[in-house]
Amino acid sequence: MNLYERFDIEPKNEDYYKMAFMHGSYATVHDIKYDYERLEFLGDSILNMLVSEYLYKKYPKYGEGKLTKLRANYVCQSALIYYSHELGLKDYLKVSVDEMNLTDNEVLSITSDIFESFLGALFLDQGLAFTKRFIAKIIFRHIDEEKVFFHDYKSEIKEFCDAHETKIRYELLEEHGVPHDKTFVMAIYLDDEKMGTGMGKNKKEAEQEAAKKAMKNLQLIR
Repeated sequence: MNLYERFDIEPKNEDYYKMAFMHGSYATVHDIKYDYERLEFLGDSILNMLVSEYLYKKYPKYGEGKLTKLRANYVCQSALIYYSHELGLKDYLKVSVDEMNLTDNEVLSITSDIFESFLGALFLDQGLAFTKRFIAKIIFRHIDEEKVFFHDYKSEIKEFCDAHETKIRYELLEEHGVPHDKTFVMAIYLDDEKMGTGMGKNKKEAEQEAAKKAMKNLQLIR
């Protein structure tokens, strides 16, 4: 289905949408002078602002820390990948996977990126009110349903360690890959005993996996 028909858009400037789905690999191969990264930057800010506003109004008794933690669940990469798949945005993506040898991690990252770049395009082309209604249909309902996209194992194991007066630290074990697609391996130590390791595309993601492993080893979760 046509992008504009799918999302009930009457475009004022179609160039924004061309840019929103243009990955750098495709742009390089086809000698195109733009890609989606600038729109992704803009869309990220708009997403955070509108989700923050909704949470602020929905939970008037929540403090800054709790609101920040709650927002992270709805703007994390897992959530963005879910929204992007739900909307079928990959159908419009221009990416030269074979020519640029993109990894699975990069493909997942692109899937989340184009949700934000699409929001950036919507904002520039249709304005804030339209973008807010769009986000309300896609995201706010998940907030109301309290859907979990991101589980903060690091915070949970820290609470456990604080309660049991246990020292906790993370250590980088490995870092490999090209600059735009690195893999990190982190270890978690409780009182200097290694309790788990985790891998991720960044240190925070790897630490979350390590914390999850530690909680399983401590039989705090299954």
